Amino acid sequence: MIENSSIWVVSDVDGTLMDHSYDLTPAKETIKLLQDLSIPVILCTSKTAAEVNVIRKQLNLNDPYIVENGAAIYGETLSGVDGEIILGEKYEILEDILKSISKEINHDLQPLNNLSDKEATELTGLKGYSLELMRDRHWSMPFLNPPDCMEEKLISCCKKFKVDIFKGNRMSHLLSINSNKGKAIKVLKNYANKPNIKIIGLGDSPNDLPLLLNSDFRIVIPSPSGPNIRLLNQLKNYNFILASEPNGIGWKNEINKLINKLVISKQ
Repeated sequence: MIENSSIWVVSDVDGTLMDHSYDLTPAKETIKLLQDLSIPVILCTSKTAAEVNVIRKQLNLNDPYIVENGAAIYGETLSGVDGEIILGEKYEILEDILKSISKEINHDLQPLNNLSDKEATELTGLKGYSLELMRDRHWSMPFLNPPDCMEEKLISCCKKFKVDIFKGNRMSHLLSINSNKGKAIKVLKNYANKPNIKIIGLGDSPNDLPLLLNSDFRIVIPSPSGPNIRLLNQLKNYNFILASEPNGIGWKNEINKLINKLVISKQ
């Protein structure tokens, strides 16, 4: 389908497509509309492939999907590449780099996968088997957000170790410089031979900045307490839409408006 459509919807998941109680209900009807219009819905998330496969089944999605913050692209239709395109660095290598950065800044950066079940549940709301799926990580290194005062030191370390750090609402993510959500979108466009595809991108945190900057229509989804101010500041020189409702409800409303304008009204 990605080769046959003139529009792709590329969406973050946590805090964007669904709220932090993991409720997908608000977006389901709109996703069905997009499928009827042959518009792909490409999930682009920090989640693992194992986690996303559960969501895809719930939403009946068959389009390619971008996981671990752009470190890998998967999909049954990615013929000739064994259903995967890997952009990131192996987890074990990133783990060593995180340890080195911790020494450089004299602060213990705590990987998400090293948290106890209780700690991980308190942070993510996930329990039981869902924690196993979250920990099935191969190409990125999420870790607890460091103090804001560490930011300049972290930027310096990123240059030294040739990595990037993207800060989300609940945790930060260490990635190879060859991978982020925006770079993954570019790779998927090249793979599909669709350089001029129009992309509707949706996100809620600075972690989604590369996704939004590589979109033609940028939609920022707020939380119930309001939008992420840091993300708004990063987008201040760009056109973007700020949804009036949070999470999946905002997602549904803004997609419906754009699709009516771009597609349905022209049929």
